[in-house]
Amino acid sequence: MNQTMAPSGERLIDLCAIWDAGVYLPSAAWNRASSGVARKRLNEAEKLSAVQEAQLKRLEVTRPRVLGSREQGQVPRMARQPPPPWVHAAFLLCLLSLGGAIEIPMDLTQPPTITKQSAKDHIVDPRDNILIECEAKGNPAPSFHWTRNSRFFNIAKDPRVSMRRRSGTLVIDFRSGGRPEEYEGEYQCFARNKFGTALSNRIRLQVSKSPLWPKENLDPVVVQEGAPLTLQCNPPPGLPSPVIFWMSSSMEPITQDKRVSQGHNGDLYFSNVMLQDMQTDYSCNARFHFTHTIQQKNPFTLKVLTNHPYNDSSLRNHPDMYSARGVAERTPSFMYPQGTASSQMVLRGMDLLLECIASGVPTPDIAWYKKGGDLPSDKAKFENFNKALRITNVSEEDSGEYFCLASNKMGSIRHTISVRVKAAPYWLDEPKNLILAPGEDGRLVCRANGNPKPTVQWMVNGEPLQSAPPNPNREVAGDTIIFRDTQISSRAVYQCNTSNEHGYLLANAFVSVLDVPPRMLSPRNQLIRVILYNRTRLDCPFFGSPIPTLRWFKNGQGSNLDGGNYHVYENGSLEIKMIRKEDQGIYTCVATNILGKAENQVRLEVKDPTRIYRMPEDQVARRGTTVQLECRVKHDPSLKLTVSWLKDDEPLYIGNRMKKEDDSLTIFGVAERDQGSYTCVASTELDQDLAKAYLTVLADQATPTNRLAALPKGRPDRPRDLELTDLAERSVRLTWIPGDANNSPITDYVVQFEEDQFQPGVWHDHSKYPGSVNSAVLRLSPYVNYQFRVIAINEVGSSHPSLPSERYRTSGAPPESNPGDVKGEGTRKNNMEITWTPMNATSAFGPNLRYIVKWRRRETREAWNNVTVWGSRYVVGQTPVYVPYEIRVQAENDFGKGPEPESVIGYSGEDYPRAAPTEVKVRVMNSTAISLQWNRVYSDTVQGQLREYRAYYWRESSLLKNLWVSQKRQQASFPGDRLRGVVSRLFPYSNYKLEMVVVNGRGDGPRSETKEFTTPEGVPSAPRRFRVRQPNLETINLEWDHPEHPNGIMIGYTLKYVAFNGTKVGKQIVENFSPNQTKFTVQRTDPVSRYRFTLSARTQVGSGEAVTEESPAPPNEATPTAAYTNNQADIATQGWFIGLMCAIALLVLILLIVCFIKRSRGGKYPVREKKDVPLGPEDPKEEDGSFDYSDEDNKPLQGSQTSLDGTIKQQESDDSLVDYGEGGEGQFNEDGSFIGQYTVKKDKEETEGNESSEATSPVNAIYSLA
Repeated sequence: MNQTMAPSGERLIDLCAIWDAGVYLPSAAWNRASSGVARKRLNEAEKLSAVQEAQLKRLEVTRPRVLGSREQGQVPRMARQPPPPWVHAAFLLCLLSLGGAIEIPMDLTQPPTITKQSAKDHIVDPRDNILIECEAKGNPAPSFHWTRNSRFFNIAKDPRVSMRRRSGTLVIDFRSGGRPEEYEGEYQCFARNKFGTALSNRIRLQVSKSPLWPKENLDPVVVQEGAPLTLQCNPPPGLPSPVIFWMSSSMEPITQDKRVSQGHNGDLYFSNVMLQDMQTDYSCNARFHFTHTIQQKNPFTLKVLTNHPYNDSSLRNHPDMYSARGVAERTPSFMYPQGTASSQMVLRGMDLLLECIASGVPTPDIAWYKKGGDLPSDKAKFENFNKALRITNVSEEDSGEYFCLASNKMGSIRHTISVRVKAAPYWLDEPKNLILAPGEDGRLVCRANGNPKPTVQWMVNGEPLQSAPPNPNREVAGDTIIFRDTQISSRAVYQCNTSNEHGYLLANAFVSVLDVPPRMLSPRNQLIRVILYNRTRLDCPFFGSPIPTLRWFKNGQGSNLDGGNYHVYENGSLEIKMIRKEDQGIYTCVATNILGKAENQVRLEVKDPTRIYRMPEDQVARRGTTVQLECRVKHDPSLKLTVSWLKDDEPLYIGNRMKKEDDSLTIFGVAERDQGSYTCVASTELDQDLAKAYLTVLADQATPTNRLAALPKGRPDRPRDLELTDLAERSVRLTWIPGDANNSPITDYVVQFEEDQFQPGVWHDHSKYPGSVNSAVLRLSPYVNYQFRVIAINEVGSSHPSLPSERYRTSGAPPESNPGDVKGEGTRKNNMEITWTPMNATSAFGPNLRYIVKWRRRETREAWNNVTVWGSRYVVGQTPVYVPYEIRVQAENDFGKGPEPESVIGYSGEDYPRAAPTEVKVRVMNSTAISLQWNRVYSDTVQGQLREYRAYYWRESSLLKNLWVSQKRQQASFPGDRLRGVVSRLFPYSNYKLEMVVVNGRGDGPRSETKEFTTPEGVPSAPRRFRVRQPNLETINLEWDHPEHPNGIMIGYTLKYVAFNGTKVGKQIVENFSPNQTKFTVQRTDPVSRYRFTLSARTQVGSGEAVTEESPAPPNEATPTAAYTNNQADIATQGWFIGLMCAIALLVLILLIVCFIKRSRGGKYPVREKKDVPLGPEDPKEEDGSFDYSDEDNKPLQGSQTSLDGTIKQQESDDSLVDYGEGGEGQFNEDGSFIGQYTVKKDKEETEGNESSEATSPVNAIYSLA
């Protein structure tokens, strides 16, 4: 499809501009025409832009056809289907854009706003640099800083950490080294300028982990055939958790079925083992997301014991396979979960996964049920061969008891799972930015829900509101902050943090105080082109403070456009519900406030739709003949038309045998490959129309047959040729010609009508008739310009609506009823707003429908006041405070008035109460509760409807010295006209103050006299941080901290402890301690048993809440050997033992050195080293033929080393002793002594060798020590 760019200053409409509620985008699924219909049309939704899809749908549904024209009876047939998900998303975004808050232009000063941030749980790849995003806008541009683990994060001190320019995004670079794990923690970004500080979420940074599988040797698993088996995976804990799957060691996937399947925990379950399960091994694999690695566990091998050793494959399909193999049949039993009942908690919005895996022979079937109701069919689906039930997007309605039923022919069992649905906080009313002019009032509302109920905490510029400077213009009322008479100094960014144990929500909302005249934010003089009968939207974005009012005018006319065919949204957009030719023109939007006004213009051009008025027809042709497919189009002459063809929904290649013209496609020499569907696509830059035909190619000898005769059932074709006869004042006869039933009889016809005065373009159901009729008398209302259409219904579905009939207007009459839901309520203290539900077109009965509004005070019975109103509300001004009125609203048109209406009682506006409760009496009931009693205020001082009496109370101080208390005000409400109540949940042993007020619909009245009271002493809270440590097997150390709330004067602690070993429990021992003692040591009498300790604090009133801990279990505590090893490990850590071992090691080393020296000095060496002097007979010899080894001759041979036994071993060298002798004739005697002359080759070499030897030989080093 070709599209041309819009000229400068123009823009094409988008999806929001042409969306029509209740009309789905057309589907790509089309039925082929039946024998009675030769032409049909198709919308290829996936090949169209969103604009063209919606436009084409409207053309098919709403465009008028002239009765009696050539197109009559040749109606295209379309299949209606729900729109794809992206359409819902686009429509939602469209609605949000229409109702969104007005934003401040960036050239005006404003506090910071966070525009981008990382997810709360931010998991990063350890191989990459870490990126923590934080971006914000504001004027002046905000500066950024971070906290880590609630402490200031000094980026300048860490060379690896940097912040992007003009952004708060952190970059942690590891290219020069470093461990990403060192940076794990909780980060929070602060964006600040002089008008306030905005906060990001608390971002929890975690580094992805993919630990290695522990090495283990797995023995073959021996199991009897028919028995159940679980192969445990136990993957290493990764972050995020790995994906588990089972394969063989040769990487072949394990076939899973009803008998063998993988559980959600990763284990592989065999409901019963068969002999063929031995044919492979089983290896658990874990795939880690970030590192893209797969780790494989050592494989399991199975050894199946069987009564039938031959694995005959023919028995696998045997009708009684288990009996044929000699396997005993068994009733089902649950492998997971265990027992008959379990419970599961799931968070709202998450997926609930329930799992039941059963064993048995034959393999059991699993069925799921919910007690007291049905499974939610729209959210529930079965997985893993019915062993798992998944319910998506869980809500509170999904809580309850579910049970799975496992059954085979031997019996059945059931397991009940109790499901509790909790909820992290979710928004009911998220705070929005507040833009006020000086002196204006406003409010920030922060409402959230969750389970448990979340708490709300307000902050301003990142600091708790309680510690912020006082602001007399600001009042905090729970989840609402009220601003009165706001001034420039009130600018700030407020944070609402709502949290419970399952999560939190953090929202920023700024208060900006500006004086700005209206301004337009969009380009001026835009051009919008739209197709006839579509819906469109004209945008007029604006800004000003105070918020301007916006009005639309057409062609300079003075009447404001709102109502009827027009609707104005909060953001200034004007919606025209159905475009007609007369809607073309220039539209002007005007924004006005007390500082001035601004305006802009939009030019709207209405174009005719593109229509294929002669469509291609289904044809049956012989091979080799010529076929021509027609496609004649009407379109708006100002738009460029493009005609293209598709074959079997793909672009058609125009080859040599084809000729494409503006209004036809010709195929010469038809071949069998030409058979298929042909679609003509006529498109402009604004819309598109399509028509489809099917070409059947026959062999030369074949006889043409009806290709459509064996088509399956389809929706009926739309009815046609609607005709109105027997015209009367209150009735008319409608006749139509049925469309093709498409092999499924028509069961019903639905007649719809549309009127052009109150809701033009909107169709309403009028009546329903059986499928056997094609004519009906319709009952009509007075003064309605009717237009009718008919829809046919069969068992497959509904047809598309027929083309509309001609219009018929009935004559008028006075109204026969009056508007309903009449109310009178005050919006201010001196007015009363009267509202009602306006009457629709079928009850107006005449032109110029209006309402006569009457009112008078009920007590005085004065004369009626009256006014005529054309809308649905009227405000009565200058009324007394909260007095009853009688109200009547009567309909009237140009033919007369409706019946006399009934009176309705309404009330004028309320004012703040003028009196406070008196005689307030306080009686202390116990340490945490008081009872209140007061006198009723006079009704005339309430000045409104008495909603409740309210007590404001706060904790002034504690009777314990130096104990800080929070003086935050709390409140207790007593609805209705009550005279007594109870305030509970007080802190014991404290001084309190209390005031009471009267509350009506306007607010609080004056406060009563302040009452003071003191709560008596109570029992303390539990001791904090109770710790149990076991340094060895003889003693156990206990430590604790004082209770957070003593609730009185503490007199001590009580410790109760008892030894236990499995189910055996010893005698309980009780110890009492002084209030200052926070440590105690228990001497163990039994090294095997564990101990259970219960500790509580005491006041004079009694013992408080207890805390219980158990001593840690020693590893392998059941075996004495383990205990001995533990004692040994304790000794090894003592200092005296380490010193003793070091002394012994040093002594052994010295003895070894001395022994080595002694053996070296006492040894015999076979030669005396003399330079160039041969061995002479005069040299003294020992009897054994060896020479004395003297100190001066103790130099070893070069390149050798001395061994510990005194001998000399040759080093790994290429040198040989032969190299040092004359002619290499040296040799050894039998006793190992050396015989022959030893001479050195060269003096220089000898000298160098000796020096080197003395310098480097380890033996010489030892001699020097000796």
